[in-house]
Amino acid sequence: MSAPDDLPEVARVARDLIRFDTTNYGEGRANGEREAAEYVGAYLESLGLTPEFYEPIPRRTNVTARVPGRNPDKPALVLHGHLDVVPAVAEDWSVDPFEGVVKDGMLWGRGAVDMKDMDAMILTSVGDLLRAGEQPERDLILTFFADEENGGVEGSQLVVRDRAEWLAGASEAISEVGGYSIAVGNERAYLLQVGEKALVWIRLHATGLAGHGSRHHPDNAVTRLAEAVAALGRTGWPIELTSTTRQLVGSLAELSGTLADDPDTVADTAGAASAFLRSTFRTTTNPTGLTAGYKHNVIPDAAIAAIDIRTLPGREDEVLAQVQRIVGDDIRIEVVHRDIGLEVPFAGDLVDAMVGALGRHDPGVPVIPYLMGGGTDNKALAELGIAGFGFAPLRLPADLDFTGMFHGVDERVPIDALVFGQRVLTDLIRSY
Repeated sequence: MSAPDDLPEVARVARDLIRFDTTNYGEGRANGEREAAEYVGAYLESLGLTPEFYEPIPRRTNVTARVPGRNPDKPALVLHGHLDVVPAVAEDWSVDPFEGVVKDGMLWGRGAVDMKDMDAMILTSVGDLLRAGEQPERDLILTFFADEENGGVEGSQLVVRDRAEWLAGASEAISEVGGYSIAVGNERAYLLQVGEKALVWIRLHATGLAGHGSRHHPDNAVTRLAEAVAALGRTGWPIELTSTTRQLVGSLAELSGTLADDPDTVADTAGAASAFLRSTFRTTTNPTGLTAGYKHNVIPDAAIAAIDIRTLPGREDEVLAQVQRIVGDDIRIEVVHRDIGLEVPFAGDLVDAMVGALGRHDPGVPVIPYLMGGGTDNKALAELGIAGFGFAPLRLPADLDFTGMFHGVDERVPIDALVFGQRVLTDLIRSY
């Protein structure tokens, strides 16, 4: 294990952020981001910037600072991250998920991938520039949100509603889940995120008659719910390509030399990233939780299931209607949270700048657009007309299942990938 002084600054900052347990359990239950936001604020102050904080709900803290650019007539660029993380069950990990362990050339911990790595890359790339006495080309708005892992309900959505002036003058934004490398056969490529599927979190409610567990009891809410969950969870949604995923499939096919015309088969050429990419070709409806009963010998009168639905942009209503048909009319659907899907062109000055920055640090490696199956705070910023991209640049080992670590066990990121990403981001903000 490396001593702290041996670590590059970007890894030290990411490690420090991991050590703040900012677990977000969802639906308003969270440890809170306050200490992590104060750390970020102190770092920004050390660069001569003036951070502002917004804590609309106790401990759900957001922080921002603006970096003046050389050309204030150009629209500002938002670099944003979130400070919360999903829960980690320590017993399932080989290291303490909140210790920030360094071993095998990697930084381990909850948030190492999602997304305290990018938070650290944003901070240190701006630090590189300002400490050198330079300015970015345009104003930069550095913003770190609370509650992203709960859809931004207590974070970015409230900032957009109550602190829109933080983002004044911005037209584009960069955040997580893009810019990282994948292995396509023996070749390397980078995925640049230009879209996100829509998110719809629902609960399925089944009701029946309560009774003794020993009874012949066909009107059983648990049975009814189980049948609905199984039917929905096993539904194979059809492939529906968008303009982005068509470009993705075409680029993967060309890079791998495959002649297959089935998108799933083409995605298989991306190895460990294939499952991540296949989810972008279709709607997904995954059961993620069950709640029913209170004693072994009591049949309850109600049972509830949590379902995570991700649809292609604009398909939310159609999919909800289809879900109702699948589970049956005797199951009530409650929409818990819903947000929009996004898709912007893989074109324009910022895209060219991101592709160019990667090319200067990893020459000759193609950059491919993709539509992410999950979501980011770019959705909230879209309400202000800000076009969002995923660009957290990481050059990764071909055998590392990076996409499998999002919300996974033993989350980790190579330290040299963090250094690579810091350099690429510094290059980008200096020139764009």
